[in-house]
Amino acid sequence: MRDTETILLVDDEQMILDVGKELLEALGYTVIPARNGKEAVEIYTKNSKEIDIVILDMIMPDMGGRETFDRLKGINPEIRVLLASGYSINGEATEIMERGCNGFIQKPFNLSQLSQKVREILDKS
Repeated sequence: MRDTETILLVDDEQMILDVGKELLEALGYTVIPARNGKEAVEIYTKNSKEIDIVILDMIMPDMGGRETFDRLKGINPEIRVLLASGYSINGEATEIMERGCNGFIQKPFNLSQLSQKVREILDKS
């Protein structure tokens, strides 16, 4: 077991990556940022053993959250994913949740919401 858990943070907005990384590191996590779904899949393919949870933005250009989730799930069926979206859980997010996503957080989120959701998912395993 490592000292800290590692989070793959996937978002196409640089500001969200920067702020999210800062918040999560302040909580004691190691954070690997990915700017899009393709990059997330590449990083996860190489580092799946080190990554404990993925925080996945739902709406991204090229490869959106749904396709990214499916590809990550294909690499590791046991993957833990927290879906993040500025939209409500209705619609596409619900569908992804039904396909085995572990949790949903609405953007913008604050530190305590993020901390709680991440811990909830990590502690379930």
